[in-house]
Amino acid sequence: MNLNKLLTGFLEHLEIEKGRSQKTLENYAHYLRRFLQWAKISKAEQITPELVRKYRLYLNRLTDEKGVGLKKVTQNYHVIALRNFLKYLAKRDIKTMSAEKIEIGKNPSHEIEFLSGDEVQRLLAGAVGKNLKALRDRAILELLFSAGLRVSELTNLNREQLNLERQEFSVKGKGDKIRLVFVSDSAKVFLEKYLAKRLDLDQALFIHVSKKATTDQKNEKSKRLTPRSIQRIVKYYANKAGLVKDVHPHTLRHSFATDLLSNGADIRSVQVMLGHSSIITTQIYTHVTNEQLKQVHQKFHGKKLS
Repeated sequence: MNLNKLLTGFLEHLEIEKGRSQKTLENYAHYLRRFLQWAKISKAEQITPELVRKYRLYLNRLTDEKGVGLKKVTQNYHVIALRNFLKYLAKRDIKTMSAEKIEIGKNPSHEIEFLSGDEVQRLLAGAVGKNLKALRDRAILELLFSAGLRVSELTNLNREQLNLERQEFSVKGKGDKIRLVFVSDSAKVFLEKYLAKRLDLDQALFIHVSKKATTDQKNEKSKRLTPRSIQRIVKYYANKAGLVKDVHPHTLRHSFATDLLSNGADIRSVQVMLGHSSIITTQIYTHVTNEQLKQVHQKFHGKKLS
């Protein structure tokens, strides 16, 4: 069977049997179509260890128009997609290379970027004003920090999901897993002010606001904000606050987790609040707990010896 048809079958398998999200399907399609376009092959049996080795060299040397190459983690995503495709072919008894022959490279360790308490306050304080846009932007920033949401989770929110009286609501995260998130007192205040100003009927929690808009939004066609729009909003207020860090929506998610841990929360509770399926993922924040341990060590170790 033609490889393009097999790829279509694989993506349908991920959607139906595996229940993968639309974003996951898009990513797999992108990674595997890049491989097929590069390889210029039509049959599964043409996928060989030597072909895969050359493809990995291609990925490692690939650059964009600015001369920037693919990150190691992105290269690994391409290879993981190919390996899972090969596993699917094997289950269908289609002759091809064994997936076990592909080894995934180790991702380089990196420190996460997060904001200090003072930096978070400066960022939030930048969104001032009583018009709909200013209140929307402040509500966005407050909710990102308050609930530790992924940007896709934020943009998918509808007004009916919020329970500001209980200051909590459920959100669908990666793998369609549902988790409970919480709204801080400050976030509640600005969400209430923002929603009180909304006169449209759009179900989306956060929408585009026209530059010509006044408080009368009844006749204006509103649209749900995209992840890219949220990124621009966060970047704008980070620059306005004079923050030198590369701030994006996920920075506030990192800051949410860091704030909890630094104030004494245990890492397993933070894991649940972030929606991580594995504690290993949450352990990227151990820089905080490690620093706390260091302080405990310095305060209590060896005191009777001196």
